[in-house]
Amino acid sequence: MTDRRIRRVVILGGGTAGWMTAAALAKVNSPPQFDIVLLESEEIGTVGVGEATIPTIHWFNRLADVNEAELLRETRATYKLGIEFLGWNGAGSRYFHPFGRYGGPHDASLFYHRWIREELAGSADSHHEYSLSTQAAWAGRFAAPAADPDSILATLGYAYHFDAGLYAACLRRRAQARGVRRIEGRVTHVQQHPESGFITSLTTHRGETLEGDLFIDCSGLRALLIEGTLESGFEDWSHWLPCDRALAAPSTRIQDPIPHTRATAHEAGWQWRIPLQHRTGNGIVYCSGFISDAQAADTLLTHLDGQVLAEPRLIRFLAGRRRRAWDRNVIAIGLSAGFLEPLESTSIHLIQSGIAKFLSLFPTRDCAPETAEQFNRVFAADFESVRDFLVLHYHCTDGRPEPMWRHCRHMAPPDSLVSRLSHFTRSGRIVLGTDELFKEASWFAVMIGQGLRPGDYNPLLDCISAEDNRAHLQRIRRQISAALATMGRHEDHLQAQLRNS
Repeated sequence: MTDRRIRRVVILGGGTAGWMTAAALAKVNSPPQFDIVLLESEEIGTVGVGEATIPTIHWFNRLADVNEAELLRETRATYKLGIEFLGWNGAGSRYFHPFGRYGGPHDASLFYHRWIREELAGSADSHHEYSLSTQAAWAGRFAAPAADPDSILATLGYAYHFDAGLYAACLRRRAQARGVRRIEGRVTHVQQHPESGFITSLTTHRGETLEGDLFIDCSGLRALLIEGTLESGFEDWSHWLPCDRALAAPSTRIQDPIPHTRATAHEAGWQWRIPLQHRTGNGIVYCSGFISDAQAADTLLTHLDGQVLAEPRLIRFLAGRRRRAWDRNVIAIGLSAGFLEPLESTSIHLIQSGIAKFLSLFPTRDCAPETAEQFNRVFAADFESVRDFLVLHYHCTDGRPEPMWRHCRHMAPPDSLVSRLSHFTRSGRIVLGTDELFKEASWFAVMIGQGLRPGDYNPLLDCISAEDNRAHLQRIRRQISAALATMGRHEDHLQAQLRNS
């Protein structure tokens, strides 16, 4: 019987995507069934702005055997309870996208309809009052979610801010300890099979030839294999997400780090602020059609709250995804598969999503077309659901008169987003697919935060009197207030974890 098993996997590119892929493959390849080689060049930089994560990072850290204490110490990480949005609906506006859930521990989706009912009656408190994660973030406090499902602390959710370069180094150590072989070099030639078009080997500038059965393209925006060689095609989404450039610059830490990311809207884009243990990560994402690079740099530097540590680094990009992220025997992971701006910190999630799908569909040497087709279908759905969530932020704005924001407000959004917005504004319902990344709490936070208001709620809630509904909401507020009083400062929790690591 012919041996159809994969025996050699070649990963092109290091950085976050490459070393996450290597660490995951090395963990599942036990005892070893195939060799793993990673080719990267120190001469080629990485985008490296993905310093904020979302709660799905816990799954990958468990897979890669990175415990929380090690992560905090090795990557200079801080905790993240969500994202604060400033100025997205005009000067002085503010809302919060929390991780975790709204309401009490057992409210589930009924909470949103309870709140909407009060809102329509004109007597609702701010929805922020019903999120423990939001209240903790704004108070600078932190606690891990409770294991007890009856506790209000069970509604908390969190992720991390960390140094992406240090995270890649952390994973590199673990991957190499499990047998991943790293080769320094740049690709100068790609050899393909004359009939199938499968890639058979890579040649480096040093003359080394790396043969492989399966190639993982983690070469970033260059997409050297998936596009440069196989020309798999790109679906351009810039008509929905017009920002095409970013400038990134670190600054000094001037205060204890807060447990949330901050996204501040500006004239032609927005600015991020990500607090780490040793510095603050900053950047501005903008549309070059509405503002020059020099103007964007001036905006970024003017709004730093610490001393800049390096000249702003320019990153050019195009929003969209690869039409086929798996083509023949090449799988694109990370920015080679597509780019969605870091507004909701989804870059690292999309890397691990690609890895998870790839592992579940790990092929034989012939890379059956049906396997690639399934990967492409589900991975595209991931990208498209995140795309819609990002477009929501741009399209549903009010109070920003600048040309870029007017353009976004009047553009025709994707039909899939139009359907979601229609459901919510008509009935208060948040319609989700089975495996979507952003759940009801996220969509509710951003839709309400961006100014959308539903016209109705679930009619079954009329079985409860208005007084009982109001009393329930008041109980939740009291529970959140009491729980908040028991939570320590974020900085104190962080330092305690570091001392125990």
